[in-house]
Amino acid sequence: MSDITPLPSVFVSHGAPTLILEPSAGRDFLAGLGRRLGRPSAILAVSAHWTTGVPAVSGAEAPETIHDFYGFPDALYRMRYPAPGAPALAGRVADLAGAVVDPSQGLDHGAWVPLMLMYPEADIPVAQLSVMPRRSAADHIALGRALEPLRRDGVLILASGGAVHNLREFRFGGTSAAPWATGFAGWLDRTLEAGDADALGNWLDASPDARRAHPTDEHFLPLPVALGAAGPRPRTERLHAGFEHGSLGMHAYAFTAADTDPARDADST
Repeated sequence: MSDITPLPSVFVSHGAPTLILEPSAGRDFLAGLGRRLGRPSAILAVSAHWTTGVPAVSGAEAPETIHDFYGFPDALYRMRYPAPGAPALAGRVADLAGAVVDPSQGLDHGAWVPLMLMYPEADIPVAQLSVMPRRSAADHIALGRALEPLRRDGVLILASGGAVHNLREFRFGGTSAAPWATGFAGWLDRTLEAGDADALGNWLDASPDARRAHPTDEHFLPLPVALGAAGPRPRTERLHAGFEHGSLGMHAYAFTAADTDPARDADST
């Protein structure tokens, strides 16, 4: 029996790729989150930007930094996040969840942008897990539940997407959000606070603002993985809230089993 205190599973909104370059409340939050959570033994990053038909996990020894975006400042393309890979963790994910191990997949910006802010030393092993837009949110909750044992081994399950993600209504620099965006964010807060996995798994029918908040599913789907990884009775702590560029909800949440402590605050020194 391990004596490691389980880490929470965490969902963060990674915003636009330029998050890492521009001062903002979302950037400041992520820059302090690693200290708050403490140092994990390894990280499983669930990224909205790797989509597959079946669960897939990266098994690269030294994952490359993928610049999977276009038309942004040159400084972004020069950035590298040279974290070691986590092939052993990938093998465990394959055993627990039936994931296919991809030995060549690197870290896309859904993973490396928040990780560069959270753990800038890039010295913690990282594997990346895909999401499956052709499968339901309920399927992703089940995927997360299969991965729950990883938390007891000190692995940080870091799901990275967007609480609200509508690029069609993106307004550069906009800080206010439309009623449909705040409406969906409010529904999400209430649903997660209640630990209502059924409503989250049925999100497109449960919230009238769901499809406008997420014209496509991939940025939402990391969230049910994180919720599921806290087990059948999850407890939610909202870590951050706010909007950037008008249509990007930057909310973040930590999930723990109901009989454990919430996310630890490392600023107790």
